[in-house]
Amino acid sequence: MNIGVLGGTFDPIHRGHIMLAEEARARLDLAEVLFVPTTQTPLKENSNIAAVEHRVQMVRLAIAGYPYFKLSDIEIDRAGLSYTVDTIAELRDKFGADSELFFIVGWDSLAQLPQWKEPDRLIKMCRLVAVPRPGYSFPDLQSLENVIPGLSQRLIVLDKPEIDINATEIRKCVAQGLSIDHLVPEPVAEYIRQHKLYLT
Repeated sequence: MNIGVLGGTFDPIHRGHIMLAEEARARLDLAEVLFVPTTQTPLKENSNIAAVEHRVQMVRLAIAGYPYFKLSDIEIDRAGLSYTVDTIAELRDKFGADSELFFIVGWDSLAQLPQWKEPDRLIKMCRLVAVPRPGYSFPDLQSLENVIPGLSQRLIVLDKPEIDINATEIRKCVAQGLSIDHLVPEPVAEYIRQHKLYLT
């Protein structure tokens, strides 16, 4: 069974995440895609992110209509910093050797891969699926290969979707009183309004 893994802070989850998961599922024949909200991300500034309970609930609402999308709380249950290699190792144990994991990353994150914890071990446990991010060019694969030998054999590069939606802009729109209905699934927009998220 092929299983996609899409991690992130999801602060908030938006239509781009859904489109990305749909594209990966269709292109790679994935049986399901796991959405994995993180608590603390080592390479990202996390000081002002919404409470994890809100972010998890927004993911739950966003994927409710998709039977092949699943919410995984594997990183929520783990205290402290979340490292992808630990998450993938846990998922490998859970699903067993008969399943193959496809970890979905943006081109920007792929460029940072040498800074991740144990990237050489990570690529042995899963395939990496690199997707475009507006404003970022595809990283120099030879340079990455020099640091992480074998990466190119474990990498799948998708040329779409190119989605120009990001959570930072969504939060700014909310703070300015602008509509975000075109940027996030309807239940997520309603949740943000009800709980008065991102107003400051």
